[in-house]
Amino acid sequence: MKNILIPTDFSENSWNAVKYGLSFFKDTECDFYLLHVSLIYNYTSGESPVMQLTAIDVIDKTVLIQAKTNLKKLVKKIDQLPPNPKHKFYTLNYYDYFIDAVRSQVDEKNIDLIVMGTKGATGLKKVMIGSNTGDLITMVKCPVLIVPENAEFKNIKEIAFPTDYHLFYPTKILNSILEFIKMHDSSLRILHIAKKNEEFTDFQIENKEFLSNFFTDEKHSFHKITNKKIEDGVQSFVESRNIDLIIMIAKNLNLFQRILFRPTVEEISYHTDVPFLVLHE
Repeated sequence: MKNILIPTDFSENSWNAVKYGLSFFKDTECDFYLLHVSLIYNYTSGESPVMQLTAIDVIDKTVLIQAKTNLKKLVKKIDQLPPNPKHKFYTLNYYDYFIDAVRSQVDEKNIDLIVMGTKGATGLKKVMIGSNTGDLITMVKCPVLIVPENAEFKNIKEIAFPTDYHLFYPTKILNSILEFIKMHDSSLRILHIAKKNEEFTDFQIENKEFLSNFFTDEKHSFHKITNKKIEDGVQSFVESRNIDLIIMIAKNLNLFQRILFRPTVEEISYHTDVPFLVLHE
């Protein structure tokens, strides 16, 4: 049994994440917790309320009642999808800071994974993931499946695992990757984006050999692309191999940030239809 948390703001983007999550775990018994958080900072500024406390109380109740109604509508919408006897649904409605609400539910409900939809903006502000998703990845130690707004579920045949071999991955992390490989009978493509004339250190060689031995009984292969920009190399690989899922390790922050948080305008065109699975130690 898996406990899956899906934050929702009732947008089309979050509905897409719900559908993707249900398909991703279609063969797994799951309790899905649909979480809506009405943000505290909508009505207060700093330490002083913007309006009278009584007025805030009224607004709070109104917002929570509306959210409860919307959660019921969401469950009815799910009920219109093809039924899956392996899945059960529960609604959670909180008035809190987003990260605090997620953290409390992760602990209280023993959440195994969070499914989070993300919507790209337009123009110069276009990024792959929004602030809530970014905070979720970096501030909550729970696996997160990031579902871009245009992602459509298809069989997870090819999983890309970018690594620079500079970190030793403990067995716990690799077992998590193995679990998802077996769940979808996927092939793992371990990818290294190298700079020109780059040579491995002894430590990198040992880590690569360890990965090879660990996944020896699974469908896997090692790949190397030479590109001075990691994000461009990953994009090229994802598109050329028709990758269905990218797995990242949150601890590998430098590699992780360069792929997900592109700092310059020229690097914002990253392919946004492939979901990311972010794992924590």
